[in-house]
Amino acid sequence: MSLSKSLAAVGTVAALSLSLAACGGSSAPQAAGCNVGISMPTRSLERWINDGEGLRSKLAAAGCTVDLQYADNKTDQQISQIQNQVAGGSKILVVAAIDGAALAPVLAEAKKQDATVIAYDRLINGTEDVDYYATFDNYKVGQLQGQYIEDTLKLKDGKGPFNLEAFAGSPDDNNAKFFFAGAWDVLSPYIQKGQLTVPSGKAPKSAAEWASIGIQGWASDKAQAEMDNRLSSFYGGGKKVDVVLSPNDSLAIGIEASLKSAGYKPGADYPIITGQDADKANVKATLAGEQSMTVWKDTRALGEQVFKMVKSIADGQKPEVNDTKSYDNGKKIVPSYLLVPEVVTKDTVKSKLIDSGFLKSSDVGL
Repeated sequence: MSLSKSLAAVGTVAALSLSLAACGGSSAPQAAGCNVGISMPTRSLERWINDGEGLRSKLAAAGCTVDLQYADNKTDQQISQIQNQVAGGSKILVVAAIDGAALAPVLAEAKKQDATVIAYDRLINGTEDVDYYATFDNYKVGQLQGQYIEDTLKLKDGKGPFNLEAFAGSPDDNNAKFFFAGAWDVLSPYIQKGQLTVPSGKAPKSAAEWASIGIQGWASDKAQAEMDNRLSSFYGGGKKVDVVLSPNDSLAIGIEASLKSAGYKPGADYPIITGQDADKANVKATLAGEQSMTVWKDTRALGEQVFKMVKSIADGQKPEVNDTKSYDNGKKIVPSYLLVPEVVTKDTVKSKLIDSGFLKSSDVGL
């Protein structure tokens, strides 16, 4: 019987009884086989709060038992929470990993209890016990950032040289290498030609060396400190930064704070700064001229896709995937569903983010 049919078949008395037993604050009847543990990395970033609560709400409304946990960016805490979810009966696990290489043992335990595992937005590595992966096209995210820099600086026309400082994401996040590779494949030829120069010397010789400039935990304060160091060490005598490759918005906020402290102000000579996630603070910064762009991943679409995947699994069916080649976790090619990201600039904040309902005008001062 399908999930939708099973829900329709539940009577009023049964619905009341099951609703009392369900987690997540839902009064909907529990769907047979739909007991879900959601493990999110942290509440410190706006997007993970939105992702977790949005998915929980969808599943609870469909009658699923839902246990949503946030792990404060502590791997041991996430492992413990997953163990508790499995012990509590979760048969479908949706996991946004803090450390994509640390979860193999706990997922092996989950598999012994016949749990199905969906890696959410971050690939889980080194285990055969991850069944599916849902994310955005992460290589495309970096590619869009690189192409924005390429187009804005007119690098294809031979313009330059420009001073570039590049950052990469957290070394324990598998997505970070895809973000960097997408951007570096666009930008590194211009470094070789001399159109882009890197005064700090922090320019990996290949995308494979991305972790050498990674910022642990995607921490804004660590990005700020790193940018402070580069500015003080390599930009004396009037030398200016022209462009900063930042893989996401949390790093961009730190980089922007550093530039502000160093006297940089929005205007014609202000550096190009990239980002990702369309966080409210960064959209405000974009409107103020302090950030050039952000790559928008409509996480509502990701949540909807994972919701569909969970429903299919609960119905005993295979969920839809659209990529069976790209994501090798070291033990298997993980069947994946990839969504398409897009660029947002100052001129398209309203048309893309506000008009779509992703953000409210009041959120960003419009």
